[in-house]
Amino acid sequence: MAGRLMLEHKGIAYHRVDLIPGLHKPILRVLGFKDTTVPALRIDGRRIQGTLRISRALDELCPDLPLFLEDEAARAAVEEAERWGEAQLQPVPRRLTWWAVRRNPPATRGFLEGARLHVPLGLAVRTAGPIIWAEVRINRATDVAVQADLAALPAMLDQVDVWLNEGVLGRQTPTAADYQIATSVRLLLCFEDLRETIGLRPAAKFARTLVSDFPGEVPAVFPEAWIAGLR
Repeated sequence: MAGRLMLEHKGIAYHRVDLIPGLHKPILRVLGFKDTTVPALRIDGRRIQGTLRISRALDELCPDLPLFLEDEAARAAVEEAERWGEAQLQPVPRRLTWWAVRRNPPATRGFLEGARLHVPLGLAVRTAGPIIWAEVRINRATDVAVQADLAALPAMLDQVDVWLNEGVLGRQTPTAADYQIATSVRLLLCFEDLRETIGLRPAAKFARTLVSDFPGEVPAVFPEAWIAGLR
């Protein structure tokens, strides 16, 4: 989603292809990419992977509507927020999602709405079990890890709110950090267990403004004791 929004920000037309989690790794290698991570972008004869590299490459290829600020100090703040969003915040909703859909497999249908997998939606949902199991292991989405993520979430959202207040995030023209962080917060809002509490924060308004449409809906799934601290 972050990669798509940055391309749209730049006004660059693109053809989107969705890959099945887990199976995407060998496919990317066959397509000539060096790493096995997405998003993976082919543009202007280059192959670029990962949102951090993509944001910089897009500014290099298309300087209009820059994703980074000219002022040195302001750019450094945006880069710090972008790195934090990629390394610290992003893994949290990812682990929560895989943990949740393992316990409620029908929830995968919502996340697959609009996906371009070249596989019928019903078939993708029915055969998702092994993929979910593998991704739970890859992302270490254990009970202990998810409890720790939920406990750490308020402080992470506090950090987003601080950056919004300071103007590092939420400028009139979005930056790479905005797209990196807003997409993760928007995914958290797909959780019924989290939506009411998170929805009261400036971070939630920021995420909904920048990412108006995000597929997926996760019914209540977390034990009450795990989310009591969020309330």
